[in-house]
Amino acid sequence: MPSSLLRRKPLQLEPGGERQLVRTLSWPHLMALGVGAIVGTGILTLIGVGAAKAGPAVILSFAVAGAICACAALAYAEMATTIPVSGSAYTYSYVVLGEVLAWIIGWSLILEYSLVVSAVAVGWSGYAAPLLESWLGVPTALMRGPEAGGIVNLPAVGIIVVVAVLLLRGTRESATVNAALVLVKIAALVVFVAFALPAFDAAHLEPFDPYGFPKRVGADGVERGVMAAAAIIFFAFYGFDAIATAAEETRNPGRDLMIGIVGSMAACVLIYVAVAVAAVGAVSYTRFADSPEPLALILRELGRPLVAQYLAASAVIALPTVILAFFYGQSRIFFTMARDGMLPQGLAQVSSTGTPVRITLFTAAVVTVLAGFVPLGELAALANAGTLAAFVAVAACMLVMRLRDPDAPRTFRAPVPWLIGPVTILGCGYLFLSLPATTQLWFAIWNVFGLVFYALYGRKHAVAAAG
Repeated sequence: MPSSLLRRKPLQLEPGGERQLVRTLSWPHLMALGVGAIVGTGILTLIGVGAAKAGPAVILSFAVAGAICACAALAYAEMATTIPVSGSAYTYSYVVLGEVLAWIIGWSLILEYSLVVSAVAVGWSGYAAPLLESWLGVPTALMRGPEAGGIVNLPAVGIIVVVAVLLLRGTRESATVNAALVLVKIAALVVFVAFALPAFDAAHLEPFDPYGFPKRVGADGVERGVMAAAAIIFFAFYGFDAIATAAEETRNPGRDLMIGIVGSMAACVLIYVAVAVAAVGAVSYTRFADSPEPLALILRELGRPLVAQYLAASAVIALPTVILAFFYGQSRIFFTMARDGMLPQGLAQVSSTGTPVRITLFTAAVVTVLAGFVPLGELAALANAGTLAAFVAVAACMLVMRLRDPDAPRTFRAPVPWLIGPVTILGCGYLFLSLPATTQLWFAIWNVFGLVFYALYGRKHAVAAAG
């Protein structure tokens, strides 16, 4: 058994037969997929949560989280162009580190993507329910989930079904719709900066760092500090990893994956810094701390109610891009693990349109149940932990590959890898320790359950076991 835990998957760049995905994407599709995944619920809501934990120093929290994610993005770009097949961090770990570590990473990605899809769907329903009531006359009571005293969150279920149908129509078609919606979302954030930045007042930045840099627990039991905020704001940055799951469907992976991953991350860092500076400088952070709609609140405080309504409407229209990107990534992780035999192989069937129909329907069923019946707070609690584990694994794979196979073809080589790799690993480790203790506990429980499943099924049925 010990040898089977460490067996590595041979690199097969072109899987054959009915389990091969169709190459239909180019770098503009990947850029839109990345920006669509990154810019969403995080910047629209978490800046208020971050401000409550760090004060005006939330700007620094954005910088810390962004720097760590930028290093991780460079590691992802190198690995994605070196191993340009579906599966992202799971596949890299299987090829480089061994089967049991790959299982843990794949299991963690399933957790991350499922929770993000479900959480964003629930968050979207919070914007959509009032509009549905005013436009269609649907009583809000019929659209409430458990968090609001209801039974099923119908808008959240509905948007997941719509996205699933879009993905079933084909990868290129869904990517084209995603690109159009991303433009709507970016335009809304540009409008926010245009109206908020002229109201910048340096007095709103005092005191700049009221709670200190490291995470600390106050007398009220609330965790505060720049790093406590960064550990939550980290949610607003990841999403570029969803691009790596599209490697097998990319026309020119050696070029397009690097452009998509690094380009989308760089664009989003610039957008986030501009939004954070404009928000904190426009009004005192105490006015929008912990607000579920901080950007719209700031615009109303500035006497711009119509612009605030435009921002909210844009969120309703464009937030499904986040659901689409992570739904896409989740289905591809499931697909690759099923193709490897770690999950039932019958799920890894590809339709005539080049999409994994069975796994998409299975993914839709899982996230629909979560979004329909589980409160938002419980959905979002574990998403960051799974992502941090994946980022550590990708950085480790990059460093091991540099030592084990230094002459392997690399279309993109991360600069100063022996700085970027350790910064990613140590930074993500520090962010993980900055998460609430209950989140760390539930993440450990999730992986214990996953290892039991692996021992009972995955280890015996893995394709590598027959090799």
